[in-house]
Amino acid sequence: MAAYWIAHVTVTDLARYQGYMALAPAAFAAHGARFLARGGEAEVFEGAGFDRHVVIEFPDLAAARACYASAEYQAAKAQRDGACRAMVVIVDGI
Repeated sequence: MAAYWIAHVTVTDLARYQGYMALAPAAFAAHGARFLARGGEAEVFEGAGFDRHVVIEFPDLAAARACYASAEYQAAKAQRDGACRAMVVIVDGI
């Protein structure tokens, strides 16, 4: 059963965040990820506002968790840290 990363992001330092954007795709590809939504037009109806919203599908929950824990993704995340405000959730599909 598929699983999903749901990420909400507001970039605060674009130059630094570009390091994340350069590294993260390899981690996602290695774990079978497929982007369903990435930064398009969005409207917040409830809760804290973020500028970007991303939904990434993985083959299953194990793949989603493995991607986040992978050395490749953690290297990308290190580039993201301090360059944005983010909330990332992994959820099992139905």
